Amino acid sequence: MTFLLLLSASALTCLGQIAQKLAVESWRGQTLALAAKLLTPWLWLALACLGCGLLLWLLVLQRLEVGIAYPMLSINFVLITLVARFVFREAIDRRHWYGVALVMSGVALLGWQS
Repeated sequence: MTFLLLLSASALTCLGQIAQKLAVESWRGQTLALAAKLLTPWLWLALACLGCGLLLWLLVLQRLEVGIAYPMLSINFVLITLVARFVFREAIDRRHWYGVALVMSGVALLGWQS
């Protein structure tokens, strides 16, 4: 159950970050007033995802030591890198991929420990 909560918190945080990116992309090339930017649906989706992710994170912290739980959130780095590459078509260099592999190795080691 704790692992599922952790994955859900991570997924919601990632979705929130993706929605933030989509919000600012929707503003690109437009001269919108702050009020118009605040009404962007992507921004509200980002806030909802990040808010729900925070609530799930609090549940995770009730069940896991922060020294184990927090490093596990680095899986977000991996997920966002994959989204950046395959959804937003951003260039990811080899050194970045090596970093992703190291992060995944660290998460696997920590998951194996607990």
